[in-house]
Amino acid sequence: MRPVISLTTDFGTTDHFVGTMKGVIAGICPDANVIDITHDVPAYDVLEGALAIWPAWRYFPAGTVHVIVVDPGVGSERRPILARLGGHYFIAPDNGLITLMLEDVERTGPPAVLHELTTPTYHLGAQSLTFHGRDIFAPAAAHLANQLAAGNADLAGFGPRIQHPVRLDLKKPTCGEDGIVTGTILKIDRFGNLLTNLQSADAAHLEDHRFTLQLGSHKITRLLNNYIAGKEGEPFAIFGSSGVLEVALNRGNAAKHLDASPRDVFTLKIDA
Repeated sequence: MRPVISLTTDFGTTDHFVGTMKGVIAGICPDANVIDITHDVPAYDVLEGALAIWPAWRYFPAGTVHVIVVDPGVGSERRPILARLGGHYFIAPDNGLITLMLEDVERTGPPAVLHELTTPTYHLGAQSLTFHGRDIFAPAAAHLANQLAAGNADLAGFGPRIQHPVRLDLKKPTCGEDGIVTGTILKIDRFGNLLTNLQSADAAHLEDHRFTLQLGSHKITRLLNNYIAGKEGEPFAIFGSSGVLEVALNRGNAAKHLDASPRDVFTLKIDA
């Protein structure tokens, strides 16, 4: 099978950046199947970058090399890293982009293996301080893809092991003594759906109970199985394809309707 490399960046598509990275990959690993996850991560938003790749990575074949470049610290002392997580490989700046994947793998094993990308052999010869996507991440991904295709991947050859990657300070849902769960809005997707930090595995009991999800002055009391089942103008809760609880509006923009933003706090009360 052809080696697979995915790309997730905040570079957009109006400049040369993504095309240049693909050119570097093609020159080193011409057989690679390069797949764009997205290049529309908001500029410098590391959390959005993490949330962009997190729902997607597990649907790629084992052995995929995922390149994630949302890098406000490019050229600074932040480390470029290579991580083996759950049979996949992630190449990114060490700024928290792999946090969600690390958490996934830590729940299921085997443990993550991480290296700093320091070996010049796997970089471009002349390096810019402002475009490590071209000069470090893309060439390292292409060289690794070649090694994986040949069955002789040597992660240690890319640089020394590291033990403590930078992690995003992600707020977890909390449950008070009164049983009320407090959570946050992580992301608003292009349809205006609100993705929360409450995962479906932690909230499956909602299907069997009455509940009130309070977001600002708004109360959501219905859990639906699909978007079209929602009544016009009535926001509802749904377990979406990303595996988290969402607040949505049938053929409408829930974020605008509820005047909601990422980082907003909500409460969830389960009726007895």
